[in-house]
Amino acid sequence: MRTKNLYFLQMKLPSAHTLKNIAALIQCETEGNPDHVITGMNEIHMVEPGDIVFVDHPKYYDKALQSKATTILINKRVECPEGKALLISDDPFRDYNKLVRHFYPVNYSGKHVSDTAVIGLNTVIMPGVYLGNNVTVGDNCVLHPHVVVYNDCHIGNNVVIHAGTVIGADAFYYKKRPEYFDKMISCGSVVIEDDVEIGALCTIDKGVSGETRIGAGTKIDNHVQIGHDTQVGKMCLFASHVGVAGVVKIEDGVTLWGQSGVRSDVTLGKGSVLLAQAGLGEDIAPGKTYFGSPAGEARGKMKEVAALKMLPDLIKKITEKE
Repeated sequence: MRTKNLYFLQMKLPSAHTLKNIAALIQCETEGNPDHVITGMNEIHMVEPGDIVFVDHPKYYDKALQSKATTILINKRVECPEGKALLISDDPFRDYNKLVRHFYPVNYSGKHVSDTAVIGLNTVIMPGVYLGNNVTVGDNCVLHPHVVVYNDCHIGNNVVIHAGTVIGADAFYYKKRPEYFDKMISCGSVVIEDDVEIGALCTIDKGVSGETRIGAGTKIDNHVQIGHDTQVGKMCLFASHVGVAGVVKIEDGVTLWGQSGVRSDVTLGKGSVLLAQAGLGEDIAPGKTYFGSPAGEARGKMKEVAALKMLPDLIKKITEKE
């Protein structure tokens, strides 16, 4: 099975560019060696040496400047860290999008199955399925009617995807302007590993600049949403109506029961469980079970619920004494 070009998966540029080249593209000032080399671009959660990262809020200046990124697109003159370079812009979000448009232009396929899609042996593609450019589907898979797989997404072997599911839609990522919401352009992908089954009418969004990944052996029920850049481990189990925000790390063997929700940028430790209708806003340690909204350790939360049930009788007794 063919894999897509590594530079796209990692948001690497097709070729290396210098600081002065990139500055000329977006018409901004610089700080650092004009011949400083840039090899990629990523948002803050995915950066590595050679990358550009953008930052436009003082709260995150230090995080960006101290990150692995070696070029920082920023809206203020600051001291440039040693070995790094700055692109100084009045609107880093806008200029980051300009660079994405330049290096990763939109390329839609007008066919149900793109000429560049690769389908493995003994795989069944049912009527109405859409496979975009550079999609790969492994061996012994079944894609039921009206499954949609956007450009550059990858499906392993022995995967079943049920009707109406969408793989690789854009990240839900916007900057609020005074009169409109400005969309961050998504150029990442989704990778679905071997032996995964995904129910009907699910949505798994692509990474902003990297991968959203579903680990081997994971099973997902109907009507589940998984946000951009989320990493789901192996042998996880998601019941229906689960909602997972972007940039969540879900380790191996995690179970999310029906209608539970997870906010962005948290970690669910190996073997942890989120019970039905729980709303998670913090990390879960490995092996723990959480319940409620806001979610907490299940045993303590159950005691809180039991105590609340006793409250009317306690109030009645106090009132009668008065």
